[in-house]
Amino acid sequence: MRVELKVPEFGESVTEVQIARWRRRQGDQVKRDEELVELETDKATMELAAPAGGVVVEIRKSAGEIASVGEVIALIDDAVTASPAEAPKNGEPSAAAAPQASAPAPAPSTPERTHTEIANNARPSNGPVHLTPSARRALQEHGLQPNQVPTNEGRLRGEDVMRYVAEQQQSAVAAPAPAIAQPAVAKTAAPAAPPSSAAKAPPARPDDSGDEVVPMSLIRRKIAERLVSAQKTAALLTTFNEVDMSAVMELRQRHGERFKERYGIKLGFMSFFVRATIEALQEIRELNAEIRDNNIVYRKHCHVGIAIGSPRGLVVPILRKAEQLTVAQIEQAIGDFAKRATDGKLLPDELQGGTFTISNGGVFGSLLSTPIVNPPQSGVLGMHSIQERPIAIKGQVVIRPMMYLALTYDHRIVDGREAVTFLKRIKESIEDPARLLLNV
Repeated sequence: MRVELKVPEFGESVTEVQIARWRRRQGDQVKRDEELVELETDKATMELAAPAGGVVVEIRKSAGEIASVGEVIALIDDAVTASPAEAPKNGEPSAAAAPQASAPAPAPSTPERTHTEIANNARPSNGPVHLTPSARRALQEHGLQPNQVPTNEGRLRGEDVMRYVAEQQQSAVAAPAPAIAQPAVAKTAAPAAPPSSAAKAPPARPDDSGDEVVPMSLIRRKIAERLVSAQKTAALLTTFNEVDMSAVMELRQRHGERFKERYGIKLGFMSFFVRATIEALQEIRELNAEIRDNNIVYRKHCHVGIAIGSPRGLVVPILRKAEQLTVAQIEQAIGDFAKRATDGKLLPDELQGGTFTISNGGVFGSLLSTPIVNPPQSGVLGMHSIQERPIAIKGQVVIRPMMYLALTYDHRIVDGREAVTFLKRIKESIEDPARLLLNV
């Protein structure tokens, strides 16, 4: 019996997903609950497991294509338990992918990369090859190794991989009567059916100018949409200040080792800024509020978003009810977010419902920037790199580790006085961390 693999519901706001990568090809054997495909929403990337064991007889959506929630993207025949080389024994439509060698044959067949490997043996690569990001993804999607794709430049691009895949498909389809072909397969075979359905919508395609053209991911498209919307609908203004990091750095040096021994995580700067931001949000409520129609909604809790750069784009997981978290809990939560953002394991619910955002461009070396508010929030705090600079203190010029802070706010709800006071409160808390403990 054929079992349908459908796109599940990920939340009310998610109506479509993008196929990021298939872990199995058409004709491959798969086990029940085995991770079969990566789905990318406009918020996160998630793994979708096989609902049944058997053979993947049809893949309906290629990598890079869009699928709606509830749509069938693949079929699994749970009655077939043979190896991938024997899977489509009933003349399934998926047998059109003859170059995969997924059809049975009287003689032992080889895996689907037979033609690729034969061609490679005749054209070995010379020396190490630098891979572009699009090349890495294309290699993964087609199950190839870097040394299988010929390149004379020492640099492998996505278009090189796709061109090579296309050549192998054409040579396989043009073959008069390969040993792995059967009459039933020949009737359904067509040049348009590649070894992997991912070839229908390649992640990168060649351009006459040599430029690399890569389709936008859903995450990147959503980021662009929301930030452009913020620029058009909100009255954004940015105010700046600078903070002396000496006290926090001394505190970290004095207690950092004991903190790590007790909680198993390094004491960073972000937890201090989160705590300082919470104190400021509770005093200046406008920056923890949002506009709904003609109303201003003052939020009860501080759901602080932490902007994290991931391989698939910027994500902002939320520290919910951050006012109830200790410094250790904040550090542990941020560390967990960062790891799962890199692995693409964040859940959609973890990226929704923030009331304020903190972005640390300093980790990338940014000295000063003007962050953009994430609607419907009314403010975002930008942290920057720490630099030793001469400043005047009590009539003396001294060298101190200084950081510029930037607060971008929606002037429709926040006035300049509130914005400047908010940023000043954060500065005071960072320069005198005891205020965070005494709540003064």
